[in-house]
Amino acid sequence: MMTITRSSLIRITTLFTLLPLLLANGCDPASTTDYGYRPPQRMDDGFDVGTLNEVGMNPALIAEAVGRIEDGRFGEIHSMLIFKDNRLVFEEYFPGHEYQWDGPNFHGAWVIWDRGMKHDIASVGKSITSACVGIAIEEGFIESVEQSMFEYLPEYQHLKTDGKDRITIEHLVSMTSGLDWDEWSSSLSDTSNDLIALWFCDDPVACILENPLASEPGAAFTYNSGNTVLLGAIIKNATGQDIEAFSAEYLFKPMGIDPVAWHRINDDVIYAGGGQRMTPREMLKFGVTYLNDGLWDGQQIVPEQWVEASARPFPGPGSSWRNKRWKPIPPDDGTPGQRGYSYGWFTHQFSHSGEKLPSYWATGFGGQKIVVFPDRDAVVVFTSGNYEMPSSNAKILADFVIPAFE
Repeated sequence: MMTITRSSLIRITTLFTLLPLLLANGCDPASTTDYGYRPPQRMDDGFDVGTLNEVGMNPALIAEAVGRIEDGRFGEIHSMLIFKDNRLVFEEYFPGHEYQWDGPNFHGAWVIWDRGMKHDIASVGKSITSACVGIAIEEGFIESVEQSMFEYLPEYQHLKTDGKDRITIEHLVSMTSGLDWDEWSSSLSDTSNDLIALWFCDDPVACILENPLASEPGAAFTYNSGNTVLLGAIIKNATGQDIEAFSAEYLFKPMGIDPVAWHRINDDVIYAGGGQRMTPREMLKFGVTYLNDGLWDGQQIVPEQWVEASARPFPGPGSSWRNKRWKPIPPDDGTPGQRGYSYGWFTHQFSHSGEKLPSYWATGFGGQKIVVFPDRDAVVVFTSGNYEMPSSNAKILADFVIPAFE
């Protein structure tokens, strides 16, 4: 049975107390939180813990961020974790809704989130699929990212037409396949959305491959969850294991994470584009593994060169763009800067005090994020329920977390 703590009740009371004031005044008041920083609890999960002061971070800025989260200034933030200098130094959870595809605003039950609860990670799972591809190459199941995708899709040779044979595994993992696709211009509750339409296909892999080329493979970036579904099919054919079993053996077990369930589109096809459920600490383990060049607890899990490729934008026309506050490009975060896409991760260059700060992140619908800051030896994790509003957690990073690094 779930226990509601005193601090959780205070947060809920604060939210409902402030709501009439916000509606009446129509203003954006300063935070009224009485938040007191608490270092993370040490658990038997491989994380060393410490304090913000120990790693040189400014506790006052982080406390201000928490206050604004509790005041609802960033919509629904469900968790925020900060790992820096080999220690977990911040971990907080907030009340909010579970994800429900057919619920209003994609919201299900109202819950008190805590460290033991698994959260829908949405397209953060694409970065996990990417890691599995890198591991499959390292283990010798796949020869190279430069191979045509059709070398591992034997049942679909009849669709190797009109130049689609030139689509490589690298094109799939970098979202540059050129296949015609649109999942950003309509709601993810709309069956006309190319992604949602997959659940109404008799053969989802064929439905993806039947799409014509809208551009030459490798020439332009188009966010395409169908690409990632194809990667799942390739892993299954190359390894003899579906991606759920493969990830359990080669990724999650070495990291000390219990097997993670993957959604299935049908009996034969796993949705490799995301939607798994993980705890924020499990998400953090994945991010820290990338921060440490693919190592977890001294074991090389993801190949180092694959991590390096995940931290830089894939080269080529249309694979890097300038994100502007007045013209945001999904995943919308309200933060300007140079944006790109790599091997299943978005890249973003923040600016702070005249300095460029590179990052790369696994990101998912509703504001799920694992953000790696190589130059600050840090990883930040968010889970959120902002499914029908622009994601705001990058603004938390820009306004509070990054300044607190200094």
